[in-house]
Amino acid sequence: GTREAAFVYAISSAGVAFAVTRACSSGELDKCGCDRTVQGGSPQGFQWSGCSDNIAYGVAFSQSFIDIRERSKGASSNRALMNLHNNEAGRKAILNNMRVECKCHGVSGSCEFKTCWKAMPPFRKVGNVLKEKFDGATEVEQSEIGSTKVLVPKNSQFKPHTDEDLVYLDSSPDFCDHDLKNGVLGTSGRQCNKTSKAIDGCELMCCGRGFHTDEVEVVERCSCKFHWCCSVKCKPCHRVVEIHTCR
Repeated sequence: GTREAAFVYAISSAGVAFAVTRACSSGELDKCGCDRTVQGGSPQGFQWSGCSDNIAYGVAFSQSFIDIRERSKGASSNRALMNLHNNEAGRKAILNNMRVECKCHGVSGSCEFKTCWKAMPPFRKVGNVLKEKFDGATEVEQSEIGSTKVLVPKNSQFKPHTDEDLVYLDSSPDFCDHDLKNGVLGTSGRQCNKTSKAIDGCELMCCGRGFHTDEVEVVERCSCKFHWCCSVKCKPCHRVVEIHTCR
């Protein structure tokens, strides 16, 4: 029930919705196609046309495919409520970031008038949104409103989470140390960046244990030349690099 689990459920749910929607627009599925409800003129003066991504179908498929596992176990348990919430948050990351793409028409490339359609954001954008939600995830516990079981912030001073936020039940384990019981491999032996102050840096990744430095010889392609026709020939170049690994 950790925030890491919250992220995995959210991005998996989003991934299913994204892949199915993309397949609909590409004509790869018999049961769906473009979103034909997006038609006519817009208040901004352009014409809705082209193939709008059928995100409604993708979301519906994700709900029936991903959520069924939690609902079949009984959606009133803490973990089921958490998973269902995060599944929906993943889909919201696509829905709330849909964008309008347009094509201009007119003489000599002028934009006399244009047709537009609704498109999903790149999946990298979806991942970035969910990573931000992961960083600001809310720790929750179960409560009852009437006869309905809901998740509320564990700390009453925190504002209630929205449908777009990630929620978690349990504090994360210490990922620094090897702990197979919790599925944690630890960071010992992980390669790190000596000069980085970010999460890939040796200072953070090695959890204060320090790191080993080894010199290794790597062989790279260099002095590449194009030969007519049609091949590229390179020379092997040897250089020594430092590799840093956590203790």
